[in-house]
Amino acid sequence: MGKPLKTIYPPVLLAAVILLLWEGGVRLAHLETWILPAPSEILRALWVNRSLMVQHMKPTLLETLAGLAAGTAAAIVLACVIQLSDWLRRALYPLLVGTQTVPIVAVAPLFIIWFGYGFFPKLLVVMLVTFFPVTVSLVEGLSSADADLVRLLRSIGAGKWRIFRTVRFPHALPYLFSGLKIAATYSVLGAVVAEWLGASNGLGVYLIRAQNAFAADEVFAVIVVITFYSVFLFVAVQVAARLIAPWAYRREREDEQAKGEMK
Repeated sequence: MGKPLKTIYPPVLLAAVILLLWEGGVRLAHLETWILPAPSEILRALWVNRSLMVQHMKPTLLETLAGLAAGTAAAIVLACVIQLSDWLRRALYPLLVGTQTVPIVAVAPLFIIWFGYGFFPKLLVVMLVTFFPVTVSLVEGLSSADADLVRLLRSIGAGKWRIFRTVRFPHALPYLFSGLKIAATYSVLGAVVAEWLGASNGLGVYLIRAQNAFAADEVFAVIVVITFYSVFLFVAVQVAARLIAPWAYRREREDEQAKGEMK
C-alpha cells in the first residue's frame, strides 16, 4: 500500500463508520430532523438548496482567501522585523501574544461600527485570526537556524541581511507553512464569525437564517461546506509547502526510512 493511501484511508474509514452509526442511530431512535438530522438528510438539504448555498459560498470564500493572504503577508513582514531587530522583538512579541487574549467576538462588532457592513471589516477579522499562528511559527523558524552556519557566515563578514536571506529564511520556510496550515483552517471560521455578526450574505448569514428556522439539516449542510473549505485550504497549503520547500519533506522521508531500518 502506497504512502498516500496509508495516510488517507484511516480517517476515511473512521468517518465512514461514524456516519453509518449516526445514520443508523437516528433512524432507530426515530429522531425528528429539527433535533438531529441523519447524514442522508443533510446531503439532501445540500442538494435541494445548492443554488442558494452557492450564492452564499462565494462571498465567504472571497473573504477567506483575501483575509488569509493579507494576514500572511502582515505576519511575514512582522516576523522578519522581529527577527532583524532585538529591540523590536522584545517590544512587539509580548504585545503580539496579548492580542490573542482578546476574544474575536468582542472585537468584530467594533470593526462593524468603525467601517460598516462591507467587505473591509470582514477582511480585518480574518486577518486577526490568521496572522498570529503564522507570525509565531515563522519567528520560531527564523530563530532556530543552524547556529554553526550563522557563525561561519559572520566569520567571513556576512551581515544580518545576507544571513537572513541565505540561512534563516530558507530554514524557516517549513515553519512558515506549519503556521499557515493552522491559519488556513482558522480563516474560514473567521469569515463565518464576521458574517454572523453583521452581513447581508455569506455562509454565516445562511447559518443564522437556518438556525432561526430550526432547519437543523441546513445548519449541518453549512457545517459540511465550512469543513470542506477548511480541508481544501489545508491540503492546498500542504501541496504548496512540498513544491516550495521540498528539502524539508525529503529530510522527513529520510528520517522515516532510517527509523524503519532500525526497527
